[in-house]
Amino acid sequence: MNVSGISPFEYKVVLKVKEQEEKTEGGILLPDSIKEKEKYAISYGTLVAIGEIAFTDPDWLDKPKLGDFLMFDKYAGTLVKGNDGQDYRVMNDKEIVAKIDKE
Repeated sequence: MNVSGISPFEYKVVLKVKEQEEKTEGGILLPDSIKEKEKYAISYGTLVAIGEIAFTDPDWLDKPKLGDFLMFDKYAGTLVKGNDGQDYRVMNDKEIVAKIDKE
């Protein structure tokens, strides 16, 4: 179910961006200036909506499905807030570069 309230057209898709970490793996807290800069460089997200002709190109061998965890080009698409207050990226299907298997 698409709770974002964003319905993409044509080749566009909507991904819920992965939340920005508050601290590093070593436990160091990140300052707000770094978190704000990295917010726009997030390159992972979960596919929540697909435009009517996205992924129809025959070059797509393993077509992503709703709920897939994907990696996309840094700074790809447009960062928007959904109706639920979460961050989403609206982008072209060709800006997705990989499907990431969750462990």
